[in-house]
Amino acid sequence: MNKRNSLLRTPYSVRISHWLVVLCFFLVAMSGLSWFFPSLNWLNNLLGGPQLARILHPFLGVVIFAFLVFMFLRLAKYNILEAEDRKWFGNLGKVLKGEHVEELETGKYNAGQKLLFWAIMGLISVLLISGIVIWRPYFAPFFSIPLIRIGLFVHALAGVLMMLLIIGHIYLAFWVKGSIDSMSTGYVSRKWARTHHPRWYRQITANRSEKEH
Repeated sequence: MNKRNSLLRTPYSVRISHWLVVLCFFLVAMSGLSWFFPSLNWLNNLLGGPQLARILHPFLGVVIFAFLVFMFLRLAKYNILEAEDRKWFGNLGKVLKGEHVEELETGKYNAGQKLLFWAIMGLISVLLISGIVIWRPYFAPFFSIPLIRIGLFVHALAGVLMMLLIIGHIYLAFWVKGSIDSMSTGYVSRKWARTHHPRWYRQITANRSEKEH
């Protein structure tokens, strides 16, 4: 992509964190699925076998949480819901059809992306807390059996919901052309930014103009 005709959308540190989360989440999700379905037990081999998978699964979960917290600190200010987001929801049908509504003054992230952001942060927090309750041999001995059973149920439910969210996120990333560039090169074209995130486009180009003068 010609950087003269593009804008930096995702800094390098955020991109690296994102892809490390992707890698770790894939391994954690596969090992989790292997314990739900006996026919998928072979997925444990991705982490070196059943025993090693049970050891690494919670540690990788903590790594995911740490990287997501870093991304949260960098991106939270762009994901605060605003009154303007109501228009996005009001035009959701057109948005899903790929029709661009001119009156939508979308900032760096649209309302759907903001909801995904907060849902992922909420679920990873639930997964961390419930994971600590059931984490043997380190923390589980400090909790009662009934609480551990509740923790197992909550952890499994949150894990399934997280996987569904991630699948939806991947689908939309491919559906909206140009989104993959944002997380691979970090740059998007000016046309893409102006079309999908007009308010952010004006803000970023205005800042550029001020620096040049």
